[in-house]
Amino acid sequence: MDKRNSVFIATSLDGYIADRHDKIDWLLSIPNPEQQDMGYQDFIAEIDAILMGRNTFEVVCGFGGDWPYPKPVFVLSNSMESIPPAYQGKVNLLKGEIQDVLKTVHDQGYLRLYIDGGVVIQQFLKEDLIDDMIITTIPYLLGGGTSLFGSLDKLLKFKCVEAKVEIGYIAQTKYSRDRS
Repeated sequence: MDKRNSVFIATSLDGYIADRHDKIDWLLSIPNPEQQDMGYQDFIAEIDAILMGRNTFEVVCGFGGDWPYPKPVFVLSNSMESIPPAYQGKVNLLKGEIQDVLKTVHDQGYLRLYIDGGVVIQQFLKEDLIDDMIITTIPYLLGGGTSLFGSLDKLLKFKCVEAKVEIGYIAQTKYSRDRS
């Protein structure tokens, strides 16, 4: 089985994943009466584990209710000392450089990874470690907030492999890394 690092994330039309107050409630403001998951369950079925940053982990913890992930979750953080007791057994804390973190996760047999969280996605892109991205664009202009993409040292080429409209409002685009 090939190693693969994938992103599945929503962004505003102007490229933000959170607003100026670090809120994401705008993501759920478009009516979705049939609760379509826009391919999320199919995506999750294809991955082995999830790597997310501390900020994303804290957002997920704030959702309340049952733990939403059916796969192992690794939180990448050099500032957290431990996982809160309520999440022990559900989440593993990893510290260190991206390459070391990947080796640890791969050595446990997790090869197809869901990379989540703005900072972590940016770190993986800087290391040219993202193989594909599914970006769901919510048609709102936030005018500021947390950007999905940061600066890069070099050009990374991706090719669009699929684009579709979901629930009549939302554009979803799938990109694969073009290494040619």
